[in-house]
Amino acid sequence: MTGTPAPFTADDYQARMERAARAAADAGLAGVLVAPGPDLVWLTGYAPPAATERLTLLVLAAGQDPVLVVPTLEAPDAEKAAGAPALTLRDWTDGKDPYATTAPLLDAGGRFGVSDNAWALHLLGLQKALPGTSYVSLTESLPMLRAVKDAAELERLAAAGEAADATYEEILKVAFAGRRESEVAGDLADLLRRFGHSQVDFTVVGSGPNGANPHHEAGERVIENGDMVVLDFGGLKHGYGSDTSRTVHVGEPSAEERRVHDVVREAQEAAFRAVRPGIACQDVDRVARAHITEAGYGDRFIHRTGHGIGVTTHEPPYMIEGEEQPLVPGMCFSVEPGIYLPGRFGVRIEDIVTVTEDGGRRLNNTSREMAVVH
Repeated sequence: MTGTPAPFTADDYQARMERAARAAADAGLAGVLVAPGPDLVWLTGYAPPAATERLTLLVLAAGQDPVLVVPTLEAPDAEKAAGAPALTLRDWTDGKDPYATTAPLLDAGGRFGVSDNAWALHLLGLQKALPGTSYVSLTESLPMLRAVKDAAELERLAAAGEAADATYEEILKVAFAGRRESEVAGDLADLLRRFGHSQVDFTVVGSGPNGANPHHEAGERVIENGDMVVLDFGGLKHGYGSDTSRTVHVGEPSAEERRVHDVVREAQEAAFRAVRPGIACQDVDRVARAHITEAGYGDRFIHRTGHGIGVTTHEPPYMIEGEEQPLVPGMCFSVEPGIYLPGRFGVRIEDIVTVTEDGGRRLNNTSREMAVVH
């Protein structure tokens, strides 16, 4: 396994904040307001206490220094963040109005991009303090803000993918038949942590008819000989995501099961080969969907072909019809077509792919052939 990457520096975070401020100005926004969550971590390296209801807000605007508004009791932790040297802290104490502290930092008539997970309570407080302001989500206004990864981010994503691959290789060695889905899911979670994940986001184990539900949560169904089993798992390693899917079979599969698996594998391969700079995100989806439709299963491919991945396991860009955003070198996303036959079984095969200068590169490299387990 790869070693621990060098930490991001204050200069790295400063460059990201400057990029966000420029992107906001280019989009006609007065600035960006970032609440606790993945955007704040990506921009500053700061992750405040998860349960805090007190206002914490990063204010970015072209031509002004970044300011992080924080509760006084949390300021010492904020000062320790890797990106803190690149910004100014402005604290407020309990009993005071945090919106009065924040309002002077904002254009009173401006339209601001706001991180998606900002609390409505805080936006309403800002609107009350500054009635002339308006707000739009970052997913709507700056969807590509985190989409293009630099070399250091790609290194982390590759390490996460390598760990997910190692997890898959190990899970093939465990017993499936006679065990509950939840037990195999527990094995997956343990393996992800063994191979360096600090956070496990999902461990889907969909056996038999449960595999026909793409987001089935591992339950108490006992896996039987003859079951197709969809495995979809991932989380965060070094702060960046993994997400891979493979479909295995308990004992020898039938001819139909092999055919469906082959159709999905071929669709996934075709979509991967379509990846290159300049094509639209929707084109990746179209290639996978065309292959599955031609095979007669078009109405059984019931989700998008892929989603972006970075400091979260699901983020823009999305490989779906209607998304005309062109692919750019450094983008990372899943390619994960599937076929789902209600009441019977499902098949999904997924790799994380990054766009290169002349095509695409997989960050998952385990076999996409159907594995037989016992």
